[in-house]
Amino acid sequence: MKKFLSSLPAKLVFSVIIGIAVGCISNVSVMQVVVTIQNILGSLIFFCVPLIIIGFIAPSITKLGNNISKVLLLAVGLAYVSSIGAAFMSALGGFEIIPHLQISSPLAESKELPKVIFNLGLTPILSVMSALVLSILIGVAVIWTKSTTTANLLEEFHKIILSIVTKVITPILPLFVAFTFCSLAYEGVITKQLPIFVKVVLIVIIGHYIWLTVLYTIAAVYSRKSPLHVLKYYAPAYLTALGTMSSAATLPVALESARRSDVLRKDMVDFGIPFFANTHVCGSVLTEVFFVMIISQVYYGVLPSLETMIMFCLLLGVFAVGAPGVPGGTVIGSLGLITGVLGFDSNAVALVISIFALQDSFGTACNITGDGALTLILSKSVDGYKNDVLNKS
Repeated sequence: MKKFLSSLPAKLVFSVIIGIAVGCISNVSVMQVVVTIQNILGSLIFFCVPLIIIGFIAPSITKLGNNISKVLLLAVGLAYVSSIGAAFMSALGGFEIIPHLQISSPLAESKELPKVIFNLGLTPILSVMSALVLSILIGVAVIWTKSTTTANLLEEFHKIILSIVTKVITPILPLFVAFTFCSLAYEGVITKQLPIFVKVVLIVIIGHYIWLTVLYTIAAVYSRKSPLHVLKYYAPAYLTALGTMSSAATLPVALESARRSDVLRKDMVDFGIPFFANTHVCGSVLTEVFFVMIISQVYYGVLPSLETMIMFCLLLGVFAVGAPGVPGGTVIGSLGLITGVLGFDSNAVALVISIFALQDSFGTACNITGDGALTLILSKSVDGYKNDVLNKS
């Protein structure tokens, strides 16, 4: 219980509650201080977004190049296809379901926030798309030139950025969320739409089970093995993920669960389960896509366009590869997409982060359980290889 209360999701939930309570009773003078601090914290977070993109995407590409193999390429492809498949299913569900939730944007009848006392004028060094393109070009060029020095530098840069995220961004997130929800409560946005957010969390959890059914059905058809021979061992891993909200913390239990299955190759379990734990986040991606759509409707009064959501889903699958190493998960790793592709401002971003935290444990449990289906596909695929193609460097 103590570990849960000290976790990031718990802190975010408490921040939401405190922020709403303070916002409902605050006057203009108090809110002027609130919006100023919120602006400063938001500026710092968004300043770091391009750095996060470069620090996670470029090293991920170079690692893939240095350890290339048929099995690894297949595993990367499975993780990516599963993630964007979940994303597109979620987006289609959003376009179908959200209009029937009868959400009206409350911004027209909300209070006006006071102006900030001062502005730091802190702007990102690169735009989101520039950072993404730069990351891809650098990563691919390092592979082409076999530049081990630059690859090592990128790995060091990854550690530096991860340290910034861990020691700067993550600690200020609860404060940023608290001040943002204080502003939203003062405006009247949150109090009018709280029942909608509860419904959305339940809808997303149902979506997790639907996608797991899809994954295990595909795995069963391809491998000609019953998915029950994998799923029946996954209850301990699922429950552990619910309790820890961490793929890393659940990994030992997931390995033990997968090893008990008689339809999974042991070498593929030892390779696939740890690999997918760090690359496959179908539940988190599914959640984020639906949440950004619902918050776009709540906060801006419209859903993102179909073209925008297609671009968002495709890029989110790439960002998701690096997300498990980021405290706060997929949302923190993809802040650049939320602001750059969807155009969300700091208030909308805080809403995404907070509502994501409400179901983070279920998203993690979906990720972990889905790894079993991908490992089943991997086991069947490797059965067709004549030689061991794993590069265990």
